[in-house]
Amino acid sequence: MRSLNLILALMGSLVLPGCSRAQDVLIVADEFHAMQVLAAHLEQDTKVHTRIVGQLEMPPSLVSYRAVMVYLHGELQAGAEHKFIQYANDGGDLILLHHTISSRKRENKDWYNFLHIELPSKPFDDGGYAYFAPVTYQVVNLASGSPIMQKVIFDQKAAFADPSGTVESTLPATSFPDTEVYVNHVLTGQRTLLLGMKYTDSKTGKIYMQDTAGWMMPAAKGVVFYFMMGHRAEDFDNAAYRQILDNAVEYRK
Repeated sequence: MRSLNLILALMGSLVLPGCSRAQDVLIVADEFHAMQVLAAHLEQDTKVHTRIVGQLEMPPSLVSYRAVMVYLHGELQAGAEHKFIQYANDGGDLILLHHTISSRKRENKDWYNFLHIELPSKPFDDGGYAYFAPVTYQVVNLASGSPIMQKVIFDQKAAFADPSGTVESTLPATSFPDTEVYVNHVLTGQRTLLLGMKYTDSKTGKIYMQDTAGWMMPAAKGVVFYFMMGHRAEDFDNAAYRQILDNAVEYRK
């Protein structure tokens, strides 16, 4: 009987070729109100079932989840870190939100090596990483042909220059008021840039335009998404962002 139960349990955790992917989405968080807002939107829009847990309540394996979303402001525990990496490498869709990439995660041994990202610790004026809040900034569409941008309606236009500053275009955009922005994420490795960030420093008038507000990158067998927005629960009410996150969850049905 024990052997039969074990076999049935293992069969229930497998996604067989030709079968549809699981419909449940796991949200791992340490601040929960914003994730409750997000979960309600996802369930209404995509009909998935969501489950919100802390790091200590994570299941032993994440393989049965269609997508795993991560919203961690404080410590990223080593056990959770390695589960997220394994999940993506084994074929999962890992969706990282806002401060899941932040200075606190520099303490993790493998996190930024896995994501091919650096938050430079040098002075800000020399290109060091910094965050600013409360501020208003714009997000622009850098990948109109991507499945992640399909059906996304941006309510603004913004002039945006590429990182070299040599080419400026007018792109679809939307704004996030009274929230937090990150400046000087350094990205390396292969990835698709989805969203750019345009932020004006109210003290100096300097405009920062960087292609780091949203991206997706391949893992071994899976994919990793990152979206900078989400400091406030109200960020998830933005219609364009809501559709973007719907698309990320539905990227591989």
